[in-house]
Amino acid sequence: MYKQVKVKTNARQQKIIEQEDGSLIVSLKSSPVDGKANAELLKLLANKFNVPKSSVKIKSGLSSRQKIIEIDADS
Repeated sequence: MYKQVKVKTNARQQKIIEQEDGSLIVSLKSSPVDGKANAELLKLLANKFNVPKSSVKIKSGLSSRQKIIEIDADS
């Protein structure tokens, strides 16, 4: 399954908002330095979809706020 994600960094609390079109807006506490925000994003999405962290991958937008995430729900 693929999800379009918009990331907001340096937020006060972590939260995931699902849009009507199926895309997600994710607020993260981490700053976008040394991949900390991406690591926090993968962990948060793995918890939301009840899959191992290794089943969540960033397919595009590694250094962008707009990302395409692949979630392997079969694992």
